[in-house]
Amino acid sequence: MRDVVIAGVGQIPVGEHWELSLRNISARAIVAAMKDAGGLRPESMYIGNLISPVASHQSNLGALVTDNSGLEGIEACTVEAGEASAAAAFRMAYIAVASGWVDVSMALGIEKYTDLSGDSMDEPANQVLDYDYETTEGLTPLAQAGLLMRRYLHENPAAERAAFGGFPVIAHANGVNNPNAMFRKAIRAEAYAKASIVAAPLNMFDAAPYGDGAAALILTTPEIAKDLAHPLVRIIGSDVAIDTLALHDRPDPLAFRAAGVSLEQACHQAGILPRDVDLFELHDAYSIYAVLTLEAAGFAPRGEGWKLAQGDRLSLTGDLPISTMGGLKARGYPLGATGAYQLVEAVLQLRGQAGVNQIPNARLALVQSLGGPATTAVTHILKKMPQTA
Repeated sequence: MRDVVIAGVGQIPVGEHWELSLRNISARAIVAAMKDAGGLRPESMYIGNLISPVASHQSNLGALVTDNSGLEGIEACTVEAGEASAAAAFRMAYIAVASGWVDVSMALGIEKYTDLSGDSMDEPANQVLDYDYETTEGLTPLAQAGLLMRRYLHENPAAERAAFGGFPVIAHANGVNNPNAMFRKAIRAEAYAKASIVAAPLNMFDAAPYGDGAAALILTTPEIAKDLAHPLVRIIGSDVAIDTLALHDRPDPLAFRAAGVSLEQACHQAGILPRDVDLFELHDAYSIYAVLTLEAAGFAPRGEGWKLAQGDRLSLTGDLPISTMGGLKARGYPLGATGAYQLVEAVLQLRGQAGVNQIPNARLALVQSLGGPATTAVTHILKKMPQTA
């Protein structure tokens, strides 16, 4: 297997892009990534998307995207892994280059949530659940997250409900200086405590907002990218793990097993321990997801993940910064495109291009995307390569 580096990244702001189509947003991210990569043209493209067939009445995205972006004729197809679709697409691009099948590949995450309207806006996201046993009974991802938090508080009486507010407070503080974030306003613990309940015990600030988005990454070999002006970021770990689709089929619903397995395997490939990383872009779709992910990763004992949001440990100045550009909560949650944004943000941190949010001397980044409640977990370890004279 060959070494693989990220040569270019591109993104558009997450938000409500009513005036743009799937074609428009994908082209903007692709052009930006190719420009950042010094004009490298991908030989293959893997597109992470979840809701387009329902929301935009459009499948066959490989043909749609390449035809509209001047990349006709290259290999292209859609990769679907729930909300972790773009992260899975990135893994496919990584394997394509590492195996030697192609020299340059692109991972693209796109989602056009605002092609929906009214009561239909929540339906496509429900596809990540077990249709026969969960969706037909009226369960939604939001309600499911509420059940998980309720169970967590029941099993851990010492857990302080208010402490969950530390996660959105951190995310929103980091989102203030991200020009691509959907919400660029900090919140206080007092605002969290007063927020309206959306799926008891989850309140409004416990859930990330859906939005439109497109982000792209170009992958190649260090030899091909050696003349680029910006630092190169190498992929040193990549793994996917899955769990049961239906939550009720798990022996322990509060154990995000796939998240733990995926992270452990990726770290093993990279030859590091989780504590070695300089930042962790985790999948904070809901505050309870952040807690369960940190516990699954071994950063906190079972039932004590909520404590990590107390104090500054997870902030930009702490020893385990998370959601460094706002995370899903403040940057916005473009469903199947989420993983591409997480990876782009990690790349910017490792290049030293994160602006006010820069983690000093960031060298190793841990990035994990989840489909459903860790039904699918895709983890990548990125490392900044030393620049040669």
